[in-house]
Amino acid sequence: MKMSETQLEQIREQIRRVKKCGNPFYTERFKNVNPEDIKTQQDFENLVPFCSKQDLRDAYPLGLAAVPEEEIVRIHSSSGTTGSPVIIPYTKKDVEDWAIMFARCYEMAGITNKDRIQITPGYGLWTAGIGFQAGCERLGAMAIPMGPGNTEKQLQMMQDLKASVICATSSYALLLAEQVEKRGLMDKIHLKKGVIGSERWGEKMRNRIKNILGIELYDIYGLTECYGPGIGINCTNQTDGIHIFDDYLYIEILDPVTGKPVEDGEIGEITLTTLVKEGAPLFRFRTHDLASFIPGECPCGSKFPRISHIMGRSDDMVKVKGNIIFPSTIEDVINSVPGASSEYRAVIEHVDGKDQMTVIVEVEGGTDRTEVSLQIQYTFKQKYNMTPEVKVVGIGELPRSEKKTKRIEDRRVE
Repeated sequence: MKMSETQLEQIREQIRRVKKCGNPFYTERFKNVNPEDIKTQQDFENLVPFCSKQDLRDAYPLGLAAVPEEEIVRIHSSSGTTGSPVIIPYTKKDVEDWAIMFARCYEMAGITNKDRIQITPGYGLWTAGIGFQAGCERLGAMAIPMGPGNTEKQLQMMQDLKASVICATSSYALLLAEQVEKRGLMDKIHLKKGVIGSERWGEKMRNRIKNILGIELYDIYGLTECYGPGIGINCTNQTDGIHIFDDYLYIEILDPVTGKPVEDGEIGEITLTTLVKEGAPLFRFRTHDLASFIPGECPCGSKFPRISHIMGRSDDMVKVKGNIIFPSTIEDVINSVPGASSEYRAVIEHVDGKDQMTVIVEVEGGTDRTEVSLQIQYTFKQKYNMTPEVKVVGIGELPRSEKKTKRIEDRRVE
């Protein structure tokens, strides 16, 4: 993706600012970088160092702040499940910019101030709930700030307040859809659209939610380190990927091993630079999210660059019998098997001195379970030269989640 002159100057200005802010985190990172030497995209790639999540963890709690403390109006945090959490400070302008982007997401999905938006992601330190709400309020729509869980009340409020938009993780959207179907509530709800984020979801899951609820689905993108959800979304031309708001972020897609740009259409790691963020600007932050650039202009007319839907995460990768396996690898196989549903789990164990992967998959009623099992094994063998164990269960037998669903469990001991 070609960097514009405007983006180049914004990056130079960000570097000038952080070099003056007195924060040791930025002082150390840019001690050998002169912003005036960054005259081209190649200069940027050669001179500006990458930033990792571990770098941000090491700055805990407020080591990322690039403004005086009195200018920080809010902090958000990542989960911290694999180490110290990451604390991201926001200025008043950062909060406003995020709301502007999020409202833009709603607008790109065809949502207006006449909609009623039921928000089920979590509030608090996590960026999700409050981001969905801030964008909703900026748009002028009615927010129904439910937060996560309490499915009984979610369904009641959905009916009574006539919510027209549901915001959720894909896992919780599926749970709600199945409950609507199970309870025969379709003629009592008024949903038209769903804005789904926070986790990767495959085509079968997307179609299952869409078909049960009869709604349009939009895939919103974002991460706590770079504002939160709302930095991009797919448009009403739904098959053509996610638009990223490049007036706020510069996006690169890089080879996860070499750190070099990949060709358009080739999958690589999303790497983000914030162009105007004040509280905690980030430069070349490696997200671990995997996607590809979609070249050319979108039929919707938007000039914002497009990436594919998120294919997975480089840190979700596991190696089994020499094969690299992502959740998308398993989904690709399941998608090709008639009768297999969207829901699956994979368990990897070391058994009798060998790696063994067991795939547990739900199937629709009336499906020949033996045939599904054999087809999954055959397809894995053909595509990846390995044969997993397959267990077939009925719809709803795998646990549902109100947050994110962990698809692959690696039980091997290193």
